[in-house]
Amino acid sequence: MSRLRPCLFAGALALGLAGCASAPLHYYTLVAPAGSAASAPTPAPYPFELLPVGVPAQVDVPQLVVREGGQGMLPLQDQRWIAPLGDEIHGALAADLARALGVSDMSGLPGNGQPRLRISLDVRRFESVPGDHALIDAAWSLRLVGGSGGQDALTCSSHVSEPVAPGYDALVAGHQQALATLAARIAVTARSYEAGQAPTCPAD
Repeated sequence: MSRLRPCLFAGALALGLAGCASAPLHYYTLVAPAGSAASAPTPAPYPFELLPVGVPAQVDVPQLVVREGGQGMLPLQDQRWIAPLGDEIHGALAADLARALGVSDMSGLPGNGQPRLRISLDVRRFESVPGDHALIDAAWSLRLVGGSGGQDALTCSSHVSEPVAPGYDALVAGHQQALATLAARIAVTARSYEAGQAPTCPAD
């Protein structure tokens, strides 16, 4: 009997490890597929640069984090972002802004003294509820840099919530749509700001 116990234990351990290894990891991105370029907008006056994006510490992890009930938060070990969440939001928003403004994203590139629109974004809530909604609440600001103008910065906040169907694919698609909506609001405000029209912040 004493000789059988180590064998049984080893067999159970091997089965347990095999079970753990069989759970596949799923990776997601917030960068939406490129759409058709048939209806390109009139280019904005200046290129833009999007500064690094701040995200809440509670969701700044590799796993998708979903809300459970009123207080619960659950990191999904098998559902992960392909890159850090701040980088994912930055990449998705920069792509959406480039499409909406019709100009290049100059993030990380030298300005050479030429004017550009600097955009900052600080995400205060990034909420994921499968089968219910994907929510982004953020503060953002616009400032023209590199030119001779003295226009003051404009600071706004936006609250975007998108309904989502059950499933993690639908949840990520909801966040993609929320970022596209946020980018559209920023772009409309940016065009007025660059034209010197003293724009007001968009309504939620």
